[in-house]
Amino acid sequence: MRTVTITRDRLGRGPLILVNRSHPLRPAPPPECVPVDSRCPAVALEKQAAALLSACIQSLNGGAQIVPVSGWRSAEEQRRIWDETLHQEGEAFTAQYVAYPGCSEHQTGLAVDLGRAAPHIDFLRPDFPYHGIWGRFRAASVKYGFIERYQAHQTHLTGIAAEPWHFRYVGAPHAALMTEQGLCLEEYSGFLAQTPRRCVLDNGRAVEVRYVPCMGQETEISLPEEGCCQISGDNASGFVVTVWEAG
Repeated sequence: MRTVTITRDRLGRGPLILVNRSHPLRPAPPPECVPVDSRCPAVALEKQAAALLSACIQSLNGGAQIVPVSGWRSAEEQRRIWDETLHQEGEAFTAQYVAYPGCSEHQTGLAVDLGRAAPHIDFLRPDFPYHGIWGRFRAASVKYGFIERYQAHQTHLTGIAAEPWHFRYVGAPHAALMTEQGLCLEEYSGFLAQTPRRCVLDNGRAVEVRYVPCMGQETEISLPEEGCCQISGDNASGFVVTVWEAG
């Protein structure tokens, strides 16, 4: 085994950061984002998330029916959307469907709103049905590392109304674990803190996932000598350690 030291400022970095009104974004370098689709150059995601989203849509031949509507947003853009929606729709609607500036997943580059192709697409609430190609995308997206982030039965935990169009990249093993266990991101660190979890991906590769609490300004984490590893902060109180077993 080898030991790595992770500093406290890494709590707010990684694909598993929780971002909501109770867990605002921490200072961090801006994400390296690229367009999801050349036809929609203004809609960008963190580069790995963008590549995997594109691959998922292509695997379904869904490019003509699935449209990226909104991806990464700057702090200024999120503030503008909040202010405009508050003015036009009122406080109750805005609180349901727009994250408060500084508390939006869109500012991470890991979240995307998708819509059904149509002459007019509602920017805030795009239509993204549960049937047809859109339902098949939901099922397939899990193995590409995406979850449907805001579901109706989890509103009391997420604080956001059901958004069938909003998908969040977390990584393949985590999307599979959350989906199998019926968890939202607000519950995931607590679930992992109970005991390390192991899953086998579609390609047959085994993955172990565990939670390590932040111990102060520096946290020591043990990793195997071999195999691919990832350490992501949860933007709360610890780190999620993912180890792909050497094969």
